Formats: sequence, C-alpha cells, structure tokens
Amino acid sequence: MFLVDTNVFLEILLNQDKKDDCKAFLNNNIGNLNITDFSLHSIGVILFRYGKEDIFRRFVEDVMPNTKLLFLPMELYREVVNVRKILKLDFDDAYQYSIAKYHGLKVVTMDKDFERIKDVETLFL
Repeated sequence: MFLVDTNVFLEILLNQDKKDDCKAFLNNNIGNLNITDFSLHSIGVILFRYGKEDIFRRFVEDVMPNTKLLFLPMELYREVVNVRKILKLDFDDAYQYSIAKYHGLKVVTMDKDFERIKDVETLFL
C-alpha cells in the first residue's frame, strides 16, 4: 500500500517532465493508492491558482474513486510537531510522514527531504 505525495499527482496534472513515470506508477498500482486530505486540498489550491478548476474536477472524478482518502486522527497532530522538530521537515512533509507511519504505508514521492527518513519506506519517482 502506498501513500502518494502531492508532487506525484501535480507532476501529471501540470504536465511536467516526469509525468509519464508518475502515470505509469499510478496505473500499475490502482487499488493500492492512498492520498492525504492535505494533498487533496493542496492540489485544489494549486490548480485553482492556475485557473485549472476543470482539471481539479476531472482529478476528483477520475482519480479519487480509485484512491483512498486518509486523515490524521486529531490526537496525533501533536506528533506532527514532534516530527518537525526531530526530522526537520516542513509541515506538509511531517504530515505525510505521520500518516504513512500511522497507517504503515510506503511514501511515493519526488521530494528529496524524504531521503533522510529511515523508519518509513520511500519510493522515489
């Protein structure tokens, strides 16, 4: 089971260089994909900022039915702060890390900040 980071989806949605690798990964892992509520909101914020509301709508219609949406239980939010302090991650990475650890998921990302994480498995695209 995989926790797909925001940047993997945005690579495709914004038609960037590694979009083919990201698409292939998603297509090959349907049924094993998870996304955080934070990532979903971040994708919406970015696409709306670029006037790509229709792309967001298609994303929600096409991707979300095959992807489980995860939330961090409220009592674990203090752990995000601890992760920030210990691992020196920004909020979004600390949140992704916390959810991956809580649910026992492998993080799929292009974010080099995860290279220094040793207790959560990471797959770099």
